[in-house]
Amino acid sequence: MRLPFLALLAALAGCSAAPPADAPDMTPQTDNLLLAEYAGPYGGVPAFDRMDLDLLEPAIEAGMAAHLAEIDAIAGNPAAPTFQNTIVAMEAAGKPLDNAFTYYGIWSSNLSSPEFREIQGRLAPKLSEYGTAITQNAALFDRVRAVYDARATLGLAPDEVRLVELVYDGFARNGATLTGAAKERYAAIDKRLAELYTDFGNHVLADEEGYVTYLDDSQLSGLSDSYIAAAAAAAEERGRPGAYAVTNSRSSMDPFLTYSDERDLRETVWRTYYSRGDNGDENDNNAIIAEILQLRDERVGLLGYDDYATWRLEDRMAKTPERAMDLMLNVWPAAIARVAEEVADMQAVADARGDGITIETWDYRYYAEKVRLDRYALDSDEVKQYLQLDNLVPAMFYVAGELFGFEFSPVAEGTVPVFHPDVTVYEVTDRESGDFVGLWYLDPFARRGKRSGAWATTYRSHTTFEGPKTVLASNNSNFVKGAPGEPVLISFDDAETLFHEFGHALHFLASDVTYPTLNGGVRDYTEFQSQLLERWLLTDPVIDTYLVHAETGEPMPDELVAKIKRAATFNQGFSTAEYLASALIDLKLHTLDDYSDLDPDAFERETLAELGMPSEIVMRHRTPHFGHVFSGEGYATGYYGYLWADVLTSDAAEAFAEAPGGFYDPEVSARLVEYLFAPRNAIDPAEAYRLFRGRDAGIAPLMRDRGFPIPEGVE
Repeated sequence: MRLPFLALLAALAGCSAAPPADAPDMTPQTDNLLLAEYAGPYGGVPAFDRMDLDLLEPAIEAGMAAHLAEIDAIAGNPAAPTFQNTIVAMEAAGKPLDNAFTYYGIWSSNLSSPEFREIQGRLAPKLSEYGTAITQNAALFDRVRAVYDARATLGLAPDEVRLVELVYDGFARNGATLTGAAKERYAAIDKRLAELYTDFGNHVLADEEGYVTYLDDSQLSGLSDSYIAAAAAAAEERGRPGAYAVTNSRSSMDPFLTYSDERDLRETVWRTYYSRGDNGDENDNNAIIAEILQLRDERVGLLGYDDYATWRLEDRMAKTPERAMDLMLNVWPAAIARVAEEVADMQAVADARGDGITIETWDYRYYAEKVRLDRYALDSDEVKQYLQLDNLVPAMFYVAGELFGFEFSPVAEGTVPVFHPDVTVYEVTDRESGDFVGLWYLDPFARRGKRSGAWATTYRSHTTFEGPKTVLASNNSNFVKGAPGEPVLISFDDAETLFHEFGHALHFLASDVTYPTLNGGVRDYTEFQSQLLERWLLTDPVIDTYLVHAETGEPMPDELVAKIKRAATFNQGFSTAEYLASALIDLKLHTLDDYSDLDPDAFERETLAELGMPSEIVMRHRTPHFGHVFSGEGYATGYYGYLWADVLTSDAAEAFAEAPGGFYDPEVSARLVEYLFAPRNAIDPAEAYRLFRGRDAGIAPLMRDRGFPIPEGVE
């Protein structure tokens, strides 16, 4: 996990390795566990079993001070700037702080508490000041610029040239060229934004934890036995034995809206989920959003940019807001036209049943499921019986073995410390050589204090510039834990998400880069690798071996597989439009001319109306809880990137489909690993894709995948 400013620092300094042997010793003089080098097996692992929240604040403060001392030593080096004494020295700096932020990330994402959030609030402005002290260190930037200007004459390898360019751009695009009052204002804005991002995320988490819909025995109609058992366990955990809890998380909300026969309760659950951060109380995020947008706009104005989106997308694959918008608007008309067809089909089902209703947003999933049953005879709950979490994990391991040559073996309990009993750890080795590649941690279940959604992260990334550093990768989900002894069954969408996030982990594990910064990525490209891995869920070897019935153990029958594949484009209007609505609002918010009187709620409503947003659906992430965009800057103006990446995904999937060996073709698989996974950010993404495919990707495969007509003139 990295805070927003640390995403910048990762691009600048890597923070992943010990300093060079001839560098001054700036290691914090403390026995604080959170700053210490990882100890134990596998090249050292985080001491998650000995985490103590009382150590966190002093660890972060000491780590920042030590790293700034390293930076000052680099900046003040009397020797002329070189690649080694400036760029490589920066790559080597800050390891103790990076260790501390591994633990910070666990408390922030997996084990949050009111006590942690108080510490987080106190640290936010200090962390901003620390980041500014690096990016606005004039002497340091002078050295970086000198290496950058001379890069063509230094005899550097291609990846070293890219490293220099990334480091220089990281400074230049983040205020290093400013002076005087502009420099001071830039720093003040960063400090305030750090506070606002923390508040935004904590408000959303508070609404997720604070709102629960409780059911009684008379309100369970339509729900599956596994959902009822999980809801009962969730209620008992919250001190309500005998009741059933629908928690305010997507993994609980989505199946309830799909299957519950209780329309009034569907509306209650829907409103509770989609009003997170928008309840007019102390956790309301609208004023925070307005201030964030105004400050972002002011900050990039200091750098000479017209708007935040232009600044942000300059170093992405899209390059400009116009190109990102053009892509989305090429797809949007087909998506909303399909929504109209889907609503008409659902209304016909409701009318035939004599339900006497007009389809509303809280009805969409419920009646879509009825249409699915009617049109494809495909019952999502029947499909779920073949999607056991305990089988899907080894299915992913099988795919990783066939494509990457990785072998996954469970680590003996107690060998590697974990931060919660739900976490399991696997050793990853190279199938041919037997060499150790890394560890993979899995934290699959929802709990209080854990942020919603699914994500991947690293506790250590691969580098070689000071000796091999093996990977510690992690996947995190929010599946609803079943009753003791019962299999955890998940939806097809959740199974795809599981494969998706594992794709990120494989991207980490496959890295062969030399320097820490090159483990970063371009946001509208890094989702591509993970989206591509979703395609292996329905390959024949996975279906035949791992998608077996929870009770009978029989493989998924051919007829059911055929139904799933025939229904692949079903409900694409809903899924595409709800996503695009969020991405369009994100980009439009960041290209406004004036933020002085912005009302985020009104802007959302009015803009969606202008776009022709169907009234029967809602944004996947409404603005007041759009954490991708407002709890940090990683996806700000970049939520479109999932669609950009899906253009690459659809095109690359056709490369496999056309190959003699299909999705397990050895030659295409080798190119996949060599050009799309292993280089990480050591190669420009557009060049990397051309090396894999022999050409640029087109949009036509994406439209075919979704069952949409291909716009005229689009390839």
